[in-house]
Amino acid sequence: MAPSQQLSLFPFLFQETLLLALMEGSTERNCSLTPPYLPATVVNTTLRLQALRAAMIPREVLAYIIPAADAHLVGLAGPRDARIAFMTGFHTGSAGTVVVTAMKAVLWTDSRYWVQADRQMDCNWKLERDCRLGSPHQLSEYLNADLAPGNLLLTSIPDNLVDGLWTDRPPVPPLQPHPTWQMKVDAIRMEMMANPYKPTALLLSALDETAWLFNLRGNDIPHNPFFYSYTLLTMEEIWLFVHTERVPEDLQAYLNSSCVQSMCVQLREYDAVRLDLAAYVLLPGVKVWVGTEYTNYALYEVISAQDKLVTSSYSPVLTSKAVKDEMEQRILRNAHVRDAVAVIQLLMWLETAVPRGKETELSAAHYVNECRSKQKDSRGPSFETISASGPNAALAHYSPTNETDRKLTVDEMYLIDSGGQYLDGTTDITRTVHWGTPTAMQRVQVFPEHGNYFGVHEWPVGFGSNNVPFTEGMFTSIEPGYYKDDDFGIRIEDVAVTVPARTKYNDQTYLTFDTVSLVPYDRKLIDTTLLSEEQIRWLNRYYNTIRVHMGPELDRQGLRREKEWMLQNTEAFQTAGSSRALSSFTLSVAALTVALLQHVL
Repeated sequence: MAPSQQLSLFPFLFQETLLLALMEGSTERNCSLTPPYLPATVVNTTLRLQALRAAMIPREVLAYIIPAADAHLVGLAGPRDARIAFMTGFHTGSAGTVVVTAMKAVLWTDSRYWVQADRQMDCNWKLERDCRLGSPHQLSEYLNADLAPGNLLLTSIPDNLVDGLWTDRPPVPPLQPHPTWQMKVDAIRMEMMANPYKPTALLLSALDETAWLFNLRGNDIPHNPFFYSYTLLTMEEIWLFVHTERVPEDLQAYLNSSCVQSMCVQLREYDAVRLDLAAYVLLPGVKVWVGTEYTNYALYEVISAQDKLVTSSYSPVLTSKAVKDEMEQRILRNAHVRDAVAVIQLLMWLETAVPRGKETELSAAHYVNECRSKQKDSRGPSFETISASGPNAALAHYSPTNETDRKLTVDEMYLIDSGGQYLDGTTDITRTVHWGTPTAMQRVQVFPEHGNYFGVHEWPVGFGSNNVPFTEGMFTSIEPGYYKDDDFGIRIEDVAVTVPARTKYNDQTYLTFDTVSLVPYDRKLIDTTLLSEEQIRWLNRYYNTIRVHMGPELDRQGLRREKEWMLQNTEAFQTAGSSRALSSFTLSVAALTVALLQHVL
């Protein structure tokens, strides 16, 4: 800010001093002051920016782009790839893009993280409140078109400039084998042969693709069992690009890595993927199939020649692993039963602990994580627990820290979004509760149903335009929410599996969702006058399902008090005699909208 602008805003020194005094303890920065006001949560990034800009000069780089995703386009990057957090101090967001020039440093992120960014960045950084970016090759084509009139070019740099100045960058941990993988390789090769464009190779860039294909697990990414890798699969060979020093002899034997036949996994250095891929593309008659949603531009540009490239949004590995067979569905449901025990323990404990006035967002998060850790085959949380009360719950992806931790009270809404990793499945569930008397606005209806050890949201399953069509056996989460700034947030999230629907029509197969999560909703926040009889019957059927599955499990674990709590909170709702006959899906969406807007307008 220029000196004249500073004087026009704060013409007298004592006004600045007064404002600084008033801001003392504020959690957000104010860069308009001289000196700027910075909360204790920010990181001084001056030296890091100086070092990055110095590295840009000899390479003639005018602007350097740092994405939030890693080279495999994992949104929640592991500590080793948290480059935006290292450069900016903004460490709690999973979306964003940074651009650094000689004079400016800018972070783009979406509305979920604006408050966190202002709490964590110093005044070297400008926050742009937007994050509408496409896949890497779409972004590169867009930027190249914008840069062309100025004779500027977007290009990749083989050596990451941030890594060169990150002296304490975290290392990579060891890998863990799971059962056999050869049948999966055979199935994917069959899909390659069925592709009408006749690819000779398939490039796997998403981390869960290689983990699934070879039944390997790691822990490079927080809360996810993945490891840094690429795979190039041909009909004759398998190349696994990995940090080879982390592959012990027993794992080499598991992968048949000592041979070069079609079912031998040849280990290649992780950093050699670009050069080896370029060498393969030079061979006559080859075509490489890539899933564009998870292929970074540095690899895409190597094979971008029209006669060498076969594309689809997602690779056949992602679409294959998204469909669970009967055994996989059964064991995933079992994981949700055990996980529900931990959530029931948390909610029951909070009912008695919160009125005493000593519990906080952090203590609640620690408690549910501890409950999960005691369940069979637990491997830790599936993501950082979102434990949010009052206005913090209005931040969709808030997680408490020592600086932002709030005490839980009977006067505020509380939102807990958490999940667990188990050897037989991954869970994710959200419940919103109120221990006092919620306001009329805070009471909303629940959503009825119509609406394995991997990532918590298993792409490409979902409701977006870029997701694949639903088929039987796909698991996804359904999570409607409403957030009122600086007041409260409501979100209900359940995992559901697509199953065949019974209808009177026989012309084609119809699907519906069967809810897998097994924790009751807070009765205080359900206004049954907004529900049709059909919806109340659905809710009662769901509560009966909870009783059927959770009663025996709580008995088996000897949790008598928890079973009593579960039975009390799954008592049937009485129908109100409503004559409304809207479909369950229509009413589930409409009733939430009406319930909220009638109190807002």
